[in-house]
Amino acid sequence: MTNPPAGPRCSFCGKPAPEVDQLVAGPGVQICNECVGLAVSVIDAHRDKPAPAPMPLWTSMADEEMLHHIPRVAAVADQVEADLRAWVAELRSRGVTWARIGGALGVSRQSAWERFSGEE
Repeated sequence: MTNPPAGPRCSFCGKPAPEVDQLVAGPGVQICNECVGLAVSVIDAHRDKPAPAPMPLWTSMADEEMLHHIPRVAAVADQVEADLRAWVAELRSRGVTWARIGGALGVSRQSAWERFSGEE
């Protein structure tokens, strides 16, 4: 099995940027034009109806489909972690303390430092 390409990818379907027309970025996530279109069609189809309970994507997938999809899920997790590290690095470059960063993440100053400082 090959690893999915590195770089930006849709946080919803996991497709890398070269496989879609456009990615829209948010804090730690991206969504492709295809997923935006799907979301719009779902919203339009359910307008003025009670929202259904969300179901995990895998409820409609066979085992092989899930196995094919999990490298994309892992790549999205790596992308989110890289984005989080970049945000923390920017905050540190602005002089924001580890205590404030930890507080924003709901962890201790020490935990934030251990996760993001790169020091041991």
